[in-house]
Amino acid sequence: MRIAIDARWIFEHASGIGVHTRELLKGLSAVDVENEYMLLFDSPERLRPTMAAIASAGNGRFTARLFPHGVFSISSQFLLPRLLREERVDVFHSPNYMIPFAAFPRSRGGRPKCVVTIHDVIPLKFRDHAPRSRKSRLFPLFRRVMLEVGRRADLIIAVSECTRRDIVEQLRIPSDQVNRIMVIYNGVSGEFRPRTHPARQTERRTVLYVGRADPYKNCVRLVEAFALAAKQSDFPVDLLMVGGADPRYPEARLAALRLGINNRVRWTALNGRDLVEAYRDADVLVLPSLYEGFGLPVAEAMACGTPVICGDRGALPEVAGDAAIQIDPTDTEGLATGIMRVLTDRALAAGLVEKGLKQSARFTWQHAAKQTAQVYRASMVATEELQKSHD
Repeated sequence: MRIAIDARWIFEHASGIGVHTRELLKGLSAVDVENEYMLLFDSPERLRPTMAAIASAGNGRFTARLFPHGVFSISSQFLLPRLLREERVDVFHSPNYMIPFAAFPRSRGGRPKCVVTIHDVIPLKFRDHAPRSRKSRLFPLFRRVMLEVGRRADLIIAVSECTRRDIVEQLRIPSDQVNRIMVIYNGVSGEFRPRTHPARQTERRTVLYVGRADPYKNCVRLVEAFALAAKQSDFPVDLLMVGGADPRYPEARLAALRLGINNRVRWTALNGRDLVEAYRDADVLVLPSLYEGFGLPVAEAMACGTPVICGDRGALPEVAGDAAIQIDPTDTEGLATGIMRVLTDRALAAGLVEKGLKQSARFTWQHAAKQTAQVYRASMVATEELQKSHD
């Protein structure tokens, strides 16, 4: 098969979708030596490092194609279908919801197969929790786009069972077509692992948060819970917010000022090795989201040997299993109590670390890549089977 993967989702700034796309490509290059891959990039700056990482696997069946049109551009909608035809592509995979619609009519006959990964449907399921840039006249268009993707994709990859259920509900997938949705969990990159040398001993403790500042991330309540915990502690404790600063959502920063703990809350952006070290240095990761399609920081923290507290909603219970303290994310006092338990009970923390290492081992990019390659093969027969079922 000749497979085209839209690598334009590897943005210049770090993003969950970008990490997913890059790591999936690296995984595929390590496990699939049968198929030919054409990777579409819109920038040489993102093409070079990604292809260098793939080249290290020694797989010569991966080629790159520079396609200088943004994922959301009108030009992409017109020009990408032509490129797919010229390159005789069998399967097109979009690592997120946007596809070139002209290339994939609903009839499905005589066109490449279309595989789409959907990470969550938060803008549809929780409109009030969607990024404010989407709270505009474009929201109805976004809904129509998602519905059309659900109709036109031959197979859909969901990153959790929770996301799979939400796709069925929100994209109105008919009951006889639910088998078009496959669950493939995200992986944890290899650099996320415990440190090999003893940590520097210090009395100061660190509570870590990794993620954006969108309302569904529940950062305000985290700051409030941290303030309660800090008052109860007889040792210094700080809150490190990685990626949580966003001028659109200043509420958590304002809460820290209001509660008089601004000197204990640090906001930063970390990637790569610095992010790994932040996980390793933290005494506990807290992810109190009201909803997650997967919740990668939970798995990353566990892989680094860091105890985890998370919300009990969305896909978080699925990802965390019994290896984290799960708390109602609307319970501020419960979150504060959970934080203090982990910071003061060494046996509890050690037990969470041990369970977390085992739980995180379930999520590997190599396994995700093998399953994704199976989806590509399945897509070649999925359309015929679906058509037969409607004859």
